[in-house]
Amino acid sequence: MNGTVLVRAPSSRLAEGIVTHIGRTPVDVALARAQHAAYAGALAASGWMIRQAPAAEDCPDSVFIEDTVVVCEDLAVLARPGAPARRAEVAGVAGTVRSLGLRTARIREPGTLDGGDVLQAGHTVYAGRGGRTNAAGIGQLRALLAPLGRTVIAVPLGNVLHLKSAVTALPDGTYLLLPQLVPAGLFPSARPVEEEGGCHVVPLGEDRVLIAASAPRTAEFLDDVGFTPVVVDISEFEKLEGCVT
Repeated sequence: MNGTVLVRAPSSRLAEGIVTHIGRTPVDVALARAQHAAYAGALAASGWMIRQAPAAEDCPDSVFIEDTVVVCEDLAVLARPGAPARRAEVAGVAGTVRSLGLRTARIREPGTLDGGDVLQAGHTVYAGRGGRTNAAGIGQLRALLAPLGRTVIAVPLGNVLHLKSAVTALPDGTYLLLPQLVPAGLFPSARPVEEEGGCHVVPLGEDRVLIAASAPRTAEFLDDVGFTPVVVDISEFEKLEGCVT
């Protein structure tokens, strides 16, 4: 087994989720639930243990669970989402990570931090400074992770919701990114991509890399350079600026 991954079932109010940088289009909640089940199945098939956080029916965006917590070694940093409407999502996740035996710490006011703005790569942690995460939140994260030997680097974001909407890391230490959204010079061995869905991937272990079906050219590139793309359709979540992370 690779480890444990937290997931949370889509709320019946998913279609009311926040959209910031794109226009709103109708979301098929039934299809989204089927896609989410297939997504969890792809993780399980790659050796990950799936742990379900309690559903949060009154929180439309609660399926995007990564925004609520950043886990580094045995420490779970409970986020303080930049969108006030999303802060109610954190409580259920806090109980779940404690049940896994993790220590917890919190981002406190005036700090804001979304987990989607935090990209961990070895002992370097990149934190996106944008609409959801502020300087105070990054400063608190830096202080919390320093005892674990992590260096936190702030990344100014362009017109994008989260850092990991614009850049993620491959298992070989290279970074897939959209250069118009993040400064490529902050990342070693950057590989620019053209498809928006191609810049957010999840290493699953060994050579397997999770990627959205909306990025077929990037998936073909990954295959060409020796990775095994695991393709999942997340079209309904992409309508809400969601991605595989």
